[in-house]
Amino acid sequence: MRKLVVAGLVAVMLGPASLVLALGALMNPAAQASCLPSSPVVEQTPNQLAATRTDGVTVTLDQAQLTRAATIVSVGSGTKDVGRDGIVIALMAALTESSLRLLSNTNAYPESATYPNDGNAGDHDSLGLFQMRPSTGWGSVQNLMDTEYEAEAFYGGPSGPSHGSPRGLLDIPDWKLLPKGAAAQAVEVSAFPDRYAAYEPVAEAIVDALATGSTSGSCVEDQAAGGPLPTGFPGALIAAARSQLGKPYVWGGGTYAGPSGVGSDGRGPGFDCSGLVMYAAYKASGGKLRLPHYSGAQTTFGRAVGWDDKQPGDLIFFVHPGSSAPHHVAIYVGDGKILQAPHTGDNVRFGSLSEFAGETMTVRRLGA
Repeated sequence: MRKLVVAGLVAVMLGPASLVLALGALMNPAAQASCLPSSPVVEQTPNQLAATRTDGVTVTLDQAQLTRAATIVSVGSGTKDVGRDGIVIALMAALTESSLRLLSNTNAYPESATYPNDGNAGDHDSLGLFQMRPSTGWGSVQNLMDTEYEAEAFYGGPSGPSHGSPRGLLDIPDWKLLPKGAAAQAVEVSAFPDRYAAYEPVAEAIVDALATGSTSGSCVEDQAAGGPLPTGFPGALIAAARSQLGKPYVWGGGTYAGPSGVGSDGRGPGFDCSGLVMYAAYKASGGKLRLPHYSGAQTTFGRAVGWDDKQPGDLIFFVHPGSSAPHHVAIYVGDGKILQAPHTGDNVRFGSLSEFAGETMTVRRLGA
């Protein structure tokens, strides 16, 4: 799976899988001070959401659909110039094309059923959330059965995998001036161009339910409240990890390219705690930072930070009483919250430092 990280809910293409950060930005404290306006930050995925289309039809989405939506939101938040409007347009397209389900197409590509999916469809050779077609240049079957790749392709732009052909949203001149339904159609080029507009209130409701956003105050304060992240580290690190929300915990899972392995309960691929951190650091640094896949070894990277000086993007290491080596590592996101791959049977998710009360916790900061 070609993980595109939603790298950075921030500017400069800090996008999913493409988060190409110059080393200068990585190390530049000034870069850590600016925020990307109007980019929502995924906070949680509800179990269910009901919203009404413009034609009065009520749409009820389950957690699986909302998890797909969270990926679209995270990828858009990490792609420069997308903002909330672009994310709403992408959600409108995915709602229309697939009802926010990652669909295989065994008639055209029998192998598509071998990838994780939410069902099967059969429209031409279309695949995935956005029903993109390999035959028109959107990507391979493997690419288009990857939620994050498809979202990145839909947004397009300088960091998009299609390089403007086919055109993603950012490749459409003056897309921000178009009605949102027309902007979705400009990317999808559907035979039924009027379908997308009906889903605008549903897409807006999804963003409201999944995410929060703010452009006031400092970046660290905003992040603690669930708002925009700083550019470079630490924002890109958090965003890269957040793009994997919902992936299953897999012991030994995770590579520089994305999730790997299969969990003991048959779910997968996914991450363990150090695999998630390893992946996020690699993506956020544009491939420059290669952490080892072991929490104990990761404690030798970056620099130690006092507990009271911790900030979003720092790594928190957890040590059981009486032990000397950490058993767990997570990414701090502010306000006592962490982003982590917790344990077998769980998923990559947000959590709280209070879950580890009584343990020794130490802080290290990468990229500074």
